[in-house]
Amino acid sequence: MPFEYTFQNLLGKKVLITGDVGAGKTKLTLELLEEAIELGFSDKITVIDMAPETTMVRGRKVGGRLSELTETLREVRYLAPQRVETPRLRAGSANELLYLVRLNAERIRLIIEEYINDPSPILFINDISIYFQSGSDDLIFAAAKAAKTLIANGYSGRYFTFDHGTGVSKVEKDLMNRLADHVDVLIRI
Repeated sequence: MPFEYTFQNLLGKKVLITGDVGAGKTKLTLELLEEAIELGFSDKITVIDMAPETTMVRGRKVGGRLSELTETLREVRYLAPQRVETPRLRAGSANELLYLVRLNAERIRLIIEEYINDPSPILFINDISIYFQSGSDDLIFAAAKAAKTLIANGYSGRYFTFDHGTGVSKVEKDLMNRLADHVDVLIRI
């Protein structure tokens, strides 16, 4: 991990890690989380995992929950919906895609509200962009404000462009850019 991207150097900052599918966003997030745990911050950490379970698409891994990659989540507060959909991969129509986006937003909103009602000083968010597909960012900004340290990752790339003409991809990109404008550290992978 590059020196400037150690948890110790990012403590007290708002950080956004962006990149295309398979770029290593989740891997870097996990490395920072494990470092934070090793440094003794376990009781001050909440992880919000918005990612769907790993799916293989045309030979590439898409999605991936942190819980699939590590056992260390038992040492922190881990919040995740039981299921997160992959709207652009699964939907066969514009209506179905919008339905799956709304379904994800409803499930994830409850988790974000749980954090806002009982915040911890350190917040990790995996796959923040999936919530942005809904066009809503108020709760994300409220959660970010409640945390002293935020380490979030999200999709920003060209792999997912087809969205049945719904505009979901543009909305997601615009909200990712808005968040990027409000963080202390932007890591593009």
